[in-house]
Amino acid sequence: MAKGIMIIDGQRVPFDGEKNVLAVIRKAGIEIPTFCYYSELSTYGACRMCMVEDTRTGKLDASCSMEPRDGMSIRTNTARLLKHRRMILELLLSSHDCECTTCAKSGNCQLQSLAQQFGVHRIRFKDTRPRREKDNTSLAIFRDPNKCILCGDCVRVCEEKQGQGILNFAHRGSELQVMPAFDKKIDQTKCVSCGQCAAVCTTGAITINNQIGEAWAAIHDPNKRVVVQIAPAVRVAIGENFGIPAGTNVLDKMVTALKLMGVDEVYDTNFSADMTTILEATEFQERLKAGGPFPMFTSCCPAWIKYLELNDPKYLHNISSCKSPMEMFAAVLRDQYAAKDAEDGRTTYHIAIMPCTAKKMEAAREEFTHDGRHDVDLVLTTRELVDMIRETGIQLNELELESPDLPFGLGSGAAVIYGVTGGVAEAVIRHCLPDKSKNTLRAVRVSGVRGDGDIRELTLDVEGTELKLAVVNGLVHAKELIADIEAGKKFFHLVEVMTCQGGCVGGAGQPYGLSAAKKARGEGLYSADNAAMFKRAEKNPIVTKMLSDYGGEWCHEHLHVHYEKGQENA
Repeated sequence: MAKGIMIIDGQRVPFDGEKNVLAVIRKAGIEIPTFCYYSELSTYGACRMCMVEDTRTGKLDASCSMEPRDGMSIRTNTARLLKHRRMILELLLSSHDCECTTCAKSGNCQLQSLAQQFGVHRIRFKDTRPRREKDNTSLAIFRDPNKCILCGDCVRVCEEKQGQGILNFAHRGSELQVMPAFDKKIDQTKCVSCGQCAAVCTTGAITINNQIGEAWAAIHDPNKRVVVQIAPAVRVAIGENFGIPAGTNVLDKMVTALKLMGVDEVYDTNFSADMTTILEATEFQERLKAGGPFPMFTSCCPAWIKYLELNDPKYLHNISSCKSPMEMFAAVLRDQYAAKDAEDGRTTYHIAIMPCTAKKMEAAREEFTHDGRHDVDLVLTTRELVDMIRETGIQLNELELESPDLPFGLGSGAAVIYGVTGGVAEAVIRHCLPDKSKNTLRAVRVSGVRGDGDIRELTLDVEGTELKLAVVNGLVHAKELIADIEAGKKFFHLVEVMTCQGGCVGGAGQPYGLSAAKKARGEGLYSADNAAMFKRAEKNPIVTKMLSDYGGEWCHEHLHVHYEKGQENA
């Protein structure tokens, strides 16, 4: 990678490996505005907000698509550039639905922020674009084409990270717009509900399907007992919106906040993650004895399961039969509260706080419905809970600590790392290894199961058997791995697939954050694992007793699921 010194606004700035001039400018402490530049995606260079002026030639170029060169001299803030950026903003606003006060992204919208920053208070141009129909057919996301600024982030994340290509540009000129092929509704496409398009959208064009109203209705209903479970990844991300550094574990503050909001009982999804680990590891060991089918794919990510249903249904029998921790918790909760509901005449209403938009889709699946009712009544994302906390005026960072309720508030270190890529595989490995010493656990940590790689492969020796495992980030890489398996190039016994980069810490329901924030969240979960009372799922006394009391037949019926419908289930 290139090295050298650039002159930026008169100051000498060294560069070493930065992929573009924009990165060097930011390194110098100057924040250049941009809409279409998302550093984890390919460079698009469409919005032209990041233009800079060459001091020698006077030429204007987009800094996101320029390679830094030794001796290059540029200006980032001239009268010409200021006029240019204001004009772009004014043109964008002229064709934008400016219902900012009621927009879901108000206060967190890049267009709104830049309009304020550059003092754009009036728009000289008329809006000539026709009003386009909104799309609320998805359980995960909501599309409002009238707020799209054509930055292309949603198009690229869907193609480059998930390999789906659900959204793309259509038409030309003033008719240009982003839409699914043939202007289909989202529910008519092969969308897997990962929500990453909403995560990168700079405006309110694509947002999370908001169900806050349903949550408040349940909380304020005296006939409902509201019970909440909190996923591992939520606790290390929600604090970011309250001035708390990314990766800080604020689970105990969340419990306090939820109780203040009127929730009756708050539990930890770590409890059911321990159940999942024990049952999934048992299933894995049974497959090893039976000789397959291999690879066994993990079952915790609903978007991944949906992907297989829509694209490779022949691999559905390779998925672990274990329900996700969210749905296992729901099954146990339904059983445990049945008598209590009948006794006091109330209905238990189950809310799951998840980092993932696809969990909204999972909760609505018919496999997780009994007697005409969903096992999980409502899924709220981290960002939705943030809005609810703010609505009540609660200052999360100032709250006292309160632990989750028992008996479902206890979880192992193996459970908490479910929220980071490789965590499910590591939890299963911990259970399967005959040597349970601290040194063995340390060896597992450095085996390659942890890290940032898109596809991580590792080999472990278990009682003389060489086990081949893989950890995959992103559906585009899962597709790549499956192709290698089908071609006979690679073989694995166990494969963990997470749709979102970094695992659940990078879920679309989390506060917006790039790689650094996601990494910090993952480190926060590893720290929680280090501090955990016990590191392995089978050491959770409540879980092991409950599984023993329930017995194999009950567990098979209530804690396992088989995805057999394939394409029909889309």
